[in-house]
Amino acid sequence: MCGIVGYVGHRDCADVLMNGLSKLEYRGYDSAGIAVFENGEITVAKTKGRLADLENKMKEIGKPHGHAGIGHTRWATHGEPSDVNSHPHSGERVTIVHNGIIENYKKLKEFLIGQGRVFKSATDTEVVAQMLDYYYDGNPVEAIVKTMHELEGSFALGIVFQDFTDTIFAIRKESPLIVGVGENESFIASDVPAILKYTRNYYLLEPNEIAVLSPYCTKIYDLHYKKIDKELKTADWDMESAEKGGYEHYMLKEIHEQPTAIKTTITPRIVNGLPSLEECGITLDEMKNFNQIFVVACGTAMHAGIVGKYVIEKLAKVPVIVDIASEFRYRDPIVTKDDLVIIISQSGETADSLAAMRLAKSLGAKTLAIVNVKGSSIAREADMLIYTHAGPEIAVASTKAYMVQIAVMYLFAFKLAYAKGMIDKEECKRLTELLQQTPNLIETILEDKTYEQYVAASLVTADSLLYIGRGLDYALSMEGSLKLKEISYIHSESYAAGELKHGTISLISEGTPVIAVATQSKLIEKTVSNIKEVKARGAKVTMVCRESFGDDSDIADYCIKVPDIDDILMPMLAVVPLQLVAYYASVLRGNDVDKPRNLAKSVTVE
Repeated sequence: MCGIVGYVGHRDCADVLMNGLSKLEYRGYDSAGIAVFENGEITVAKTKGRLADLENKMKEIGKPHGHAGIGHTRWATHGEPSDVNSHPHSGERVTIVHNGIIENYKKLKEFLIGQGRVFKSATDTEVVAQMLDYYYDGNPVEAIVKTMHELEGSFALGIVFQDFTDTIFAIRKESPLIVGVGENESFIASDVPAILKYTRNYYLLEPNEIAVLSPYCTKIYDLHYKKIDKELKTADWDMESAEKGGYEHYMLKEIHEQPTAIKTTITPRIVNGLPSLEECGITLDEMKNFNQIFVVACGTAMHAGIVGKYVIEKLAKVPVIVDIASEFRYRDPIVTKDDLVIIISQSGETADSLAAMRLAKSLGAKTLAIVNVKGSSIAREADMLIYTHAGPEIAVASTKAYMVQIAVMYLFAFKLAYAKGMIDKEECKRLTELLQQTPNLIETILEDKTYEQYVAASLVTADSLLYIGRGLDYALSMEGSLKLKEISYIHSESYAAGELKHGTISLISEGTPVIAVATQSKLIEKTVSNIKEVKARGAKVTMVCRESFGDDSDIADYCIKVPDIDDILMPMLAVVPLQLVAYYASVLRGNDVDKPRNLAKSVTVE
C-alpha cells in the first residue's frame, strides 16, 4: 500500500526522493518522510499529511543535503497517521522505510523490549528497524538475513546503516520492489514511474533477494549470500505517459486515454480478424476442456470479471463464478484440475488476488492472469498470462485499466465460444470487428462532456443514490456506483432493477437520485418499467441508454445517450459517461479526485 524510494548517486538526494515520492503518492498519503546521509549522519525529515506538508516542513527546518537516502509515503496500517508513526523509522544505527505488514510484530516487539529496547511509535515497521539493529555487528547483509528469518508477513524494505554512508540496501518478500540503474547512480522504488525521470533500466527483485546499491555498482544476493545475475529490464513507459499532459487530473487524462489503450491492448491479439491468444499459452484443446471458469479479483477488476461472466456464459455456454479474492481464498472453493481460474489485477501485486491464485494452483487448476504491470508477482506465477497495455494509471480510481480488462475478457470470450463451437467463424469475426470499433465510438462520447457535467451538478448535494440495471447493465451499474462513491464520497449502491420491489424500493423518497443503465435492447422494456416504479415514488432519474432509444421525455429527468452497438458490447461505451459523472461530481464537491481519502492504488496487504 505504501510507496518507498531510495537513491544513491551524484544528485541531491532529497530532490530525487521527493520527486520519486510524488510519483508514488497514489499508494498512500497519510504521511511522508525521507532519511538522507548528511555530513556522515542520517538526517530524518518526516510529517503527518501529504508530500506537500513534508515540503513545507523542510522549508522550516531545512532540507537535508546529501547523495544517499531513502523515502516513504504512507497508507496507515499499524498506528494512526501522526508525525511519530511516519516513516522512516530508526534503531540506534539503522533506518528503514517499509511497505507491507509484519504479522508477528507483537511477539518480536515483546522480545526486543525484554532486551532493553525502547520504542517510540505504534508501528510494526519500528520493530523491523530495532531487530536489524539488534543483529547488526558491522555486516549489513548478515543482519538483514538474520532479521528476514524472524519476520512473518509481506514487506519491501529500504535500509540505510549508519556505518555505510554511500550505500543503500533493500529486500522484499511479497510486496513489490524494483532496483533502478542509471549512470553512476542507483535507485529503489515500489513502482516504475518513480524512476522514469532518471532511468528506464531496472532489475525486478524476487522474494528474499537482497539488493546492495552504491553509485557505481548494484549487487543482488540471495539469503545464502550467493550473488545473483539478473536480467536488466527496460520500462516501456515514458515520463510523458506518467504525467498529466495538460489535464486537470490524472483521472480525466486516463479516461481520455481509453480509446488508445483499447487499441494497444487488442490489436496485437487479433490475427486475420479472429482473436489470437496463443501468447498466453492457452491451446484450443485446453479451452474446449475447461469444465468451469472462476474469475477472481478485487474492486473494479472484479466488476470487469462480472462483465466477462455475462459474455462468456452467453456466448460460450461455460459456467463462470466470479469471486471477491478475499472471499475465494477463505471459503474452501470447489476447484479442480479441469477448471480455469482467471485472476484480474491492474498492479499484479494485489495481496488477496495473489493468495487466491496460489490457492487455485495448489488445487490443480490452470491459472490465467490478466495484469497491467510487467514482471509483477501475479504475472510471474500464473500458468498463462495476458498483459493489458493501459500504460501507467496514476489515479486511484481505475478507468482505463478497467476498460482494457473488459476488452481482454471479450477477446477471451469470443475465442472460447469459437473453440467450443458455440459460434462460427463468421460470427467470431463479426464480434471481433465490433470490438475494434469501440475506440472510435468512445472518442465520440468524449467529444462533448457537458451533459455528464450537468448530471454531476445535480448530484452534488445528494446524500445517497441508487444505480440500477439488468443483465450487463447491472454489471455496469456496479462499476458506476463504485466510481461515484470512492471519489465523490456520496453513498451509492447498485441493484439489479428487478430486485427493487423486493426491499430496496423502500429507500426511494422525493428527490432520491437514481441512475438507470438501460442499454440492453431485450431488457429495455422491463428496465423502463422499473424506472417508472421509482419515478412514481419521487425519484429523480438519470438514464444511460443508446442513441436509438427514441423519446425519453416521459421516462427520465435526464438522459445520457451513447452510440449504438451490439448489446453485448454496450458496457464498453456506457461505462464512459458513468466515469465522467463520478469525476465531475468529485470535482464539484471540491475533493482530491486522484487521491481519495483512505484509499490507495495498489492493495498489497490483506
